[in-house]
Amino acid sequence: MASSIGRSGASLALSLAALLLAAPPVSAETLEGALGRAYAAHPSLNATRAGVRATDENVPQAISGYRPRINASADAGIAYSQVDRNGLTNDQNTLPRGAGLQVDQTLFNGFRTRNRVRSAESGVLAARESLRGTEQTILFTAAQAYMDVLRDTAVLNLRNNNVEVLEEQLRQTTDRFNVGEVTRTDTAQAQARLEGARSQAIAAQATLKASVARYRQAVGVEPRQLAPGRPIDRLLPRSLEAAVSQALAIHPSITSALHNVDFAEFNVAVIQGELYPSVTVSGRLSQRYDSQTTNDRVTSASVVGTLSIPIYEGGEVYARVRQAKETLGQRRLEVDVARDTVRANAIAAWGQMEATRAQITAAQAQVKAAETALAGVREEAKVGQRTTLDVLNAQQELLDARVALITAQRDRVVASYQVLQSTGRLSAASLGLRTAGYDPKVHFDQVRDKPWGLKTPDGR
Repeated sequence: MASSIGRSGASLALSLAALLLAAPPVSAETLEGALGRAYAAHPSLNATRAGVRATDENVPQAISGYRPRINASADAGIAYSQVDRNGLTNDQNTLPRGAGLQVDQTLFNGFRTRNRVRSAESGVLAARESLRGTEQTILFTAAQAYMDVLRDTAVLNLRNNNVEVLEEQLRQTTDRFNVGEVTRTDTAQAQARLEGARSQAIAAQATLKASVARYRQAVGVEPRQLAPGRPIDRLLPRSLEAAVSQALAIHPSITSALHNVDFAEFNVAVIQGELYPSVTVSGRLSQRYDSQTTNDRVTSASVVGTLSIPIYEGGEVYARVRQAKETLGQRRLEVDVARDTVRANAIAAWGQMEATRAQITAAQAQVKAAETALAGVREEAKVGQRTTLDVLNAQQELLDARVALITAQRDRVVASYQVLQSTGRLSAASLGLRTAGYDPKVHFDQVRDKPWGLKTPDGR
């Protein structure tokens, strides 16, 4: 048994190295590197960024209400006329044609343009906060996937090592049965425990494959030689009260909901503006040829101001105003919902983190005690004071304790990221990821006052 115990200790050391704070190989993938990959190239995150860029275009659309509308027109045709005068017939063929230019400018429309611009800007800010929330989700998912691969790799190593130990246990039990030291029951117990261990190893391998697939989905590449993962305690608030306060102040779910309130308020003002008078001015310049007779030319120009006062539109606008006010009330209630949800998530994440700290301490003590118990049971079994089943049970208890320790170590790292996410500060900048940061304001500034052009800022 000494050789099997040695292999067990060596395999365990390799398994736990994935989660302990050991120095990673130079070529190993780090957790920060994996998060950087996810931040730079995750399809869902890039799709959300594209959605924010599309939302940016609502602002220049609203600003266009301040600008004039200019239209040019041209026409050409053939006309034939016949005039009878004093018995004389005069046939005339003409080519009537002309061109015109019209300029329309809104001077006042019940402040609708101003409120549309503000509403669009609020929509952009809400979209940015939603993007920040998506970034948090993607980074947390990637961190979780990274730690899942480490955990499941270590657990698989433990399961495989357990199979080796039980194979040696079965061989020795069989040898003792052949010389009459134990009964067939002892052999059957060792055989049953071995087959159960093989089943658990197969299940652990399937679990690892699933975690690898989720890692590939979250990070974009297959996991290769992952370095240890570490908690990010240095970035966390010092207390639960500080965590909750920070979450209520900056969490994207709340800030996005607040911007949606602004959006709804300005939308009410936009619709109400339809009940106000509007003032427009139109200028027209036209040139026509052959309009009456051959070779004639008529030039006309005009500037016309128009005042339009709505009297009654069937109640449709009033209904839309009331509808918009109800939507505004809904958005305000959604802020309260967001605050309650964020507060609850922050408290839950903090509690989970504290629990994992205690679980690691308990699991370490459990492993140490289980190792001592197994060594004692094996010695007692040699002198007949313990049965084969006692040894098998002690081995299983040690294996379960080691799996629990690995799981607690994984949960400890994931919990620290969950706390940072619950406070709204899980970002590439706060983590110090070595990747180019995405600034949605760059695109917004490029298109906000753009008066024409079909190409996007990136040349599409």
